[in-house]
Amino acid sequence: MDLRTEFDGPVPAIVLAEGEFGKTGGKTANGVTLHSEVFDVEAVVDSTAAGRSAGDVLEDDGVEDVPVVESMTEALDVSPNADVLVIGVAPAGGELPAEWRSDIETAIRSGCHVVSGLHVFLSDDPDWRSLADEAGVTLYDVRKPPADGDLRVGDGRVDDLEVPIVLTMGTDCAVGKRTTTFELYRKARERGIDAAWVATGQTGIMVGAHSGVVIDRVPADFTAGAVEDLVCDAAAGHEIVFVEGQASLSHRAYSGVTLSILHGSWPDAVVLTDDPDRRTRTHFDRFDVWGEATERSLISQLCDSDVVAVSTWDDQDDHSARTDVPVGNVFQPGGTDRILDAVLAEVDE
Repeated sequence: MDLRTEFDGPVPAIVLAEGEFGKTGGKTANGVTLHSEVFDVEAVVDSTAAGRSAGDVLEDDGVEDVPVVESMTEALDVSPNADVLVIGVAPAGGELPAEWRSDIETAIRSGCHVVSGLHVFLSDDPDWRSLADEAGVTLYDVRKPPADGDLRVGDGRVDDLEVPIVLTMGTDCAVGKRTTTFELYRKARERGIDAAWVATGQTGIMVGAHSGVVIDRVPADFTAGAVEDLVCDAAAGHEIVFVEGQASLSHRAYSGVTLSILHGSWPDAVVLTDDPDRRTRTHFDRFDVWGEATERSLISQLCDSDVVAVSTWDDQDDHSARTDVPVGNVFQPGGTDRILDAVLAEVDE
């Protein structure tokens, strides 16, 4: 899915993040508010943080003027010209919370398109479709996989690209793969490089990736082919493509999708994201994190590329002393430049 082609952005938007704004469960809402190139967020709905600003909640001055409000009615008062409602939380269990229905209905009746990251698809529900048709708006379910007729197995066509492909991988889930991918893309653009990026999760699609799919909703046999198609699409007309990875090769629960992304993108360079203080896996306390050295070894064995840089949550200078490749923290001065310099040195050889 490419939301860039659906909206002449950035368009004014309201983000629904009830109970989760600024938390891990609200990572889509957080990412869209901070980074989206498609949506200009004018209000966030979260009654538990109402009265604060998004900048205060997310500790980022760039969104200091975005209010967090208690209800959709209040959000529409703040942003009467909003074109889009972004549902930025996917609740555990996958169902649409009953208490959100009236907020979504209010937004639709006010003329807002709905971009949903829910596990349930609003566009498959005849009641939601009828309401949207009546209001003249569209329902976008970003988790919906490609149609069966558009799925195929990977066949290596990515090897024919002359555009370098850079994949961001990780030592675990939630270590900053999407953020690192976006920051590298943005830094490359700042340097005058015509870069594109590919999302493999819902947040990246909403932020504005040039092509994307929620890869864990694609049937297993076709995941590598889906990624290959996304990469080839994004490469058209661009000088470099950055690809968002998922999970890690050493993750017992999610390594299948990680390997599919690696094989589907077949990168020319890999950036590894790492939280060196993490000992057990997010949401899987019985599984140990195997660490940077193991992940790098697995990557080099399973593709033709090596890790050329590490994106860390640690102090970048401290981490640099413990590894043999360039290290950057994208939130520290010069961190993204360090990583991008290493990438460009590799792909320009």
